[in-house]
Amino acid sequence: MEYFIPFVTVFCLTCVAIKVFNPIAQRVGLVDLPNERKTHVGAIPLIGGVSIYCSVLLVSSIVFEQSQLFNLYLISAALILFLGVLDDKYDLSVRVRIAAQVITASILVFGAGLYLTSLGDILYFVELKLGYFGIFFTALAVIGAINAFNMVDGIDGLAGMLSLVTFSSLAFLFYAVGNSWFILPLLFIGAIMGYLLFNLRWPFETFEKIFMGDAGSMLIGLTVVWLLVIGVEADTQVFAPVTALYLIGIPLMDMAAIMYRRKKKGMSPFKPDRDHLHHIFERAGYSRKQTLIRISLASFVLAAIGIIGESLHTPEWIMFFGFLVIFVAYNWALAHVWQILTWFRK
Repeated sequence: MEYFIPFVTVFCLTCVAIKVFNPIAQRVGLVDLPNERKTHVGAIPLIGGVSIYCSVLLVSSIVFEQSQLFNLYLISAALILFLGVLDDKYDLSVRVRIAAQVITASILVFGAGLYLTSLGDILYFVELKLGYFGIFFTALAVIGAINAFNMVDGIDGLAGMLSLVTFSSLAFLFYAVGNSWFILPLLFIGAIMGYLLFNLRWPFETFEKIFMGDAGSMLIGLTVVWLLVIGVEADTQVFAPVTALYLIGIPLMDMAAIMYRRKKKGMSPFKPDRDHLHHIFERAGYSRKQTLIRISLASFVLAAIGIIGESLHTPEWIMFFGFLVIFVAYNWALAHVWQILTWFRK
């Protein structure tokens, strides 16, 4: 009950911020226009990310215990948000985006001094230590998480729903061990729920539609990876490193699979296309609502497996092997999706 008021407050503030920023976005041209890949109607304001950040910033500055680590998070979040807004407005090149993401990752690694030094006992009771290689690995993880949530933001509500699953899982895991960082994912849950009211226009169809934009999806990816690194940090470990794979399973697997297929075709791994998981569902005849529900449920199941495995202290090598099996099956299914659909239809 103590955190119910901050939760409701951040929800309401997000709704207010959206109403305030909407006309501003229309005036400055911060809108998404339809093209050959985007089939929406009209110019949609790209203000979800800015609204989420402003509401979380305001409420967290009141209820969250201030520390250097938290302040560094806010700085890195502001940087990635600014990058996202510029990308939404001017469609930045891949090199510029990656360079900015590396700088953002450096705030976590060098500013906060947090980086992965071990991946746990994922090699059959043998701890995979990273040592100083963990600095590079953590920077790569930051870039990967940012782009994973950015790439999965392809249909209404998808990035929001998948992030709700991840933030809910993180809030539960942090709260279970009494770690105060559970407040941050809790606030993001409230803010994202406010955003989804406008993005999905449910239950109020009269609400004007908005999109999260690159600013929002990259902000979410950055926040998730900050919490994951804090959660697996050796001194105050909240959960095993392998559990993190399950918490972001769908965005991670979709990004890895799509980049592999693009490279196999001789394309840039960052070149947009219509071969993501949600596109395949749509081409298979599912509506966007059906696609959203099915992918969200799959993400929930993966996160639940990770949490249950963590709670039962399942050996890390078993959890890691299980995730590899799931990923291989996922990649095979995408490569043979039409054959699989033919079997089902028979």
